[in-house]
Amino acid sequence: MDFTTAENRRLAALRDLDVLDTPREAEFDDLVTLASRICGAPVSLVSFVDEDRQWFKAKTGFDPDQTDLNSSICSRVMYDDGVIEIEDTWLDERTSQNPLCIGEGSMRFYAGAPLVTSDGHPVGTLCVLDAKPRVLDEMQRDTLRVLARQAMKELELRKALRDQKILRKEMDHRVKNSLQSVSSVMRLYARQITDPVAQEAIEAIQRRLQAISALHTEMQVASSDQAMALDSYLDRIVGHLRLSVPANVTIELSSEPVEFGAEKAASLGVIVSEAIANSVKHGFPDDHPGVIHVRLSRQADGGLQLECLDNGVGNAARIKDDSAVSGLGRSLLEAAASQLDGTLETSLDENGSRLVLTFPA
Repeated sequence: MDFTTAENRRLAALRDLDVLDTPREAEFDDLVTLASRICGAPVSLVSFVDEDRQWFKAKTGFDPDQTDLNSSICSRVMYDDGVIEIEDTWLDERTSQNPLCIGEGSMRFYAGAPLVTSDGHPVGTLCVLDAKPRVLDEMQRDTLRVLARQAMKELELRKALRDQKILRKEMDHRVKNSLQSVSSVMRLYARQITDPVAQEAIEAIQRRLQAISALHTEMQVASSDQAMALDSYLDRIVGHLRLSVPANVTIELSSEPVEFGAEKAASLGVIVSEAIANSVKHGFPDDHPGVIHVRLSRQADGGLQLECLDNGVGNAARIKDDSAVSGLGRSLLEAAASQLDGTLETSLDENGSRLVLTFPA
């Protein structure tokens, strides 16, 4: 491979680290402080060699944030293996004409360990400098090697996390598009179906899709894959359902802030969706006005309780529904409660309907 090609790849590897011109950080400041103390050198740098400059991510005992390559020792030695040590810069042809090593206050000693990416590209050095000629001992050389590896591990870990975030964002985008496509197909079929049983079955599927879509959206903004804000998730679920209920019905939500496992949140979404759908279907005939209340609260024993209540006609005018769709709805509720390790209770009286789910946090 010719030098130009190798240099272009090296610069691309440096860009991929996304470190140039970033603010100072304690993780790297600590490395140069430790290197300076252990090596007994007044100057220590974490230096990255760019196309036309060397830039310092961390530094101690040195004022400039960067220099041109004409003043860079790192750019001349970073291709060597192991710790590069120049005992007297005045006597070494690589540094004798370097502006940093000429005149009063010049640097007479240099030692650096290359910063090398996992695929073998040198991008800079972790180095120490002194105003007098000297020699490091073996422990000091080992220290530079270890600290240089630590700097690269930190940078490559950050890069891996960024890459993972980008990949997840792309996957989230594709999942969202897939959910929207399925939902659009279901709406298309719903407009063409006249059988009321089939129509209700499709609506039940659409509610499940809404619950999954809301869960997916909430997981995108959650800080952890293991826990999410349950109150925010329920707000999304109820927001979807408010768009579909008739004008005579109002849905009110109250929820305490709760962190909950994302793997079980979808089951809670199903229960809320089915409970509201049942209230809309049975509780408010003939444009009877009313309110559906959804409440999530933490109990004294640390568990959680979900209540779905309506002030509809209750048992005064409800007709028992033994259809296959109604059976599907009951099965969904029972399966979802089981996945939550919860206890589900329903009741119906003259004041309306009530569903209560108690489950562990």
